[in-house]
Amino acid sequence: MKRILLTCIAVACTFAAVAQELLVEAESFSRRGGWVLDQQFMDQMGSPYLMAHGMGIPVDDATAEINIPKAGTYYVYARTYNWTSPWTDAEGPGKFRLALGGKLLKTTLGHIGNSWQWQSAGKVVLKAGITTLALKDLTGFNGRCDAIYLTTDANAQPATWGGAETAALRARLQQHTRATHTYDFVVVGGGIAGMCAATSAARLGCKVALVNDRPILGGNNSSEVRVHLGGIIEKGPNEGLGRMIREFGHKRGGNAQPGDYYEDQKKEDFIAAENNITLYASQRAVSVTMQGDCVASVTIQHIETGEQTELAAPLFSDCTGDATIGYLAGADWAMGREGRDEYGESLAPTQPDSMVMGASIQWYSKEMKKKTSFPRFEYGIRFGADNCESVTMGEWKWETGMNRNQIIEAERIRDYGLLVIYSNWSYLKNHHEDHKTYVERSLDWVAYVLGKRESRRLLGDYVLAQDDIDKNVAHEDASFTTTWSIDLHFPDSLNSVRFPGNEFKSATVHRWIHPYAVPYRCLYSRNVDNLFMAGRNMSCTHVALGTVRVMRTTGMMGEVVGMAAGLCHKHGVEPRAIYHHHLPELKQLMRAGLGKQNVPDNQRFNEPNKLLEVPGAYTKP
Repeated sequence: MKRILLTCIAVACTFAAVAQELLVEAESFSRRGGWVLDQQFMDQMGSPYLMAHGMGIPVDDATAEINIPKAGTYYVYARTYNWTSPWTDAEGPGKFRLALGGKLLKTTLGHIGNSWQWQSAGKVVLKAGITTLALKDLTGFNGRCDAIYLTTDANAQPATWGGAETAALRARLQQHTRATHTYDFVVVGGGIAGMCAATSAARLGCKVALVNDRPILGGNNSSEVRVHLGGIIEKGPNEGLGRMIREFGHKRGGNAQPGDYYEDQKKEDFIAAENNITLYASQRAVSVTMQGDCVASVTIQHIETGEQTELAAPLFSDCTGDATIGYLAGADWAMGREGRDEYGESLAPTQPDSMVMGASIQWYSKEMKKKTSFPRFEYGIRFGADNCESVTMGEWKWETGMNRNQIIEAERIRDYGLLVIYSNWSYLKNHHEDHKTYVERSLDWVAYVLGKRESRRLLGDYVLAQDDIDKNVAHEDASFTTTWSIDLHFPDSLNSVRFPGNEFKSATVHRWIHPYAVPYRCLYSRNVDNLFMAGRNMSCTHVALGTVRVMRTTGMMGEVVGMAAGLCHKHGVEPRAIYHHHLPELKQLMRAGLGKQNVPDNQRFNEPNKLLEVPGAYTKP
């Protein structure tokens, strides 16, 4: 009897010794309060995160109800990042704390360290069952939380875990089913190019999946980024292209304007009206499967729930901007500036380099009709009378990351944009001699989603270069017409003197062009047989990107891709075969266009200021 009793006690102790643990992804919080969901860096982090984007004013709590598996003392950790650490060793501004079951934990988080890491938030005694978890922002200066981990194991060492260990934790504690759906055409990227590609194919009878990793369509033209549409539509030789943009394009021009300027709902309604389109909003493509030289499927992950879905199709279009699908599929790509001799471009540098056009974080302030304050914000970047920007708003010229990798360093690029805005505004509010200009102004909007211009470009059967545009080289597969100048941004010279190597403002020279019809062969991959691309990731050089990258032009690219996808579906062929065997049919579609008739002619703002009457190669110096 004694032996049986001792055995029972030993078994009970074994069960008691099994640690209880719980992983709470910050993006799953049911009520975000003033925290925003940021998915931009999932490719590097493996997960989105919540950020307290309050422009210096603490935001409302984000809260979630969690199920504590067993009563006990729990050790609590938060995965967070001191975002100013690249520029200063001082404690950072992104401070927050956790509260569990109404108990505020004492440890401040988010202000130490120099990388994404697990920080101990302390310990708390919890009852079994449902309790409340809250993120409590302390500053409004972009504190960020990726996940919260609770364990009864006092010897757990999350503070030592890096990205691999965190990924293993997620894999162990998260169980997600993966549904599979099949379509005729899958478009990844819900910017202007992706919207037009999906709609064009849908109107030709394709069943289309449109994937967008934000809740709002439009990419750089959304209220999250606020860049207005640019370029001329309905221009020969294919005058039908671009009329579609009238159906959803906003009516008022201007960058960094109030959010309603960009008419997000109009874009939502445009896609919702197409019965052949299934929109996968707030879902990011995370992997692809290949079958030979073709993409067989794309796996997407919901940025809030983590649920994954596999989308299979015979045809895909990469409209992500960063060429994410092409990159994952092993498509040939380029990034940076080609050397002058590679394509014979006079505007290219002598030697190739990694310089790109940067990304903008736009912002503006508002007159409040009363005195307002802003915290002193000094984190490694000094502003004074000799180098401050005496302005009340910043639009496209506030551009960062021209000398950095726009993909793997994207978070740092965005954070530097925030850093200089807050630092400069702090100086204007607290020290500037022209006190009257700023005393009653407050920051009203600061973007946190990057407005990118350039990263990877996928290589097609033809690579558009400067010579094509300068000499108006004619191609039998001429498709959409580009009209914008060769507009290549570079670091502003005065900003370079003031902040060498850390510029945050750009300049440009508009090199006007004669309207040029770009070959269809620039819109499909040369080595992934069923992959189209439309947008700033099309097949072109850095120099040529300067003219094709504006959004009305990328919308017309998408329209051509959708037409070609419709013909591929009709004839059972891949993109290259449209050029070789079905080009007359594509030309007929491009001349007619797939936009609705009798829609308002509302797209005559932000067109090029000048068009050359003859190609640039034939103008006198």
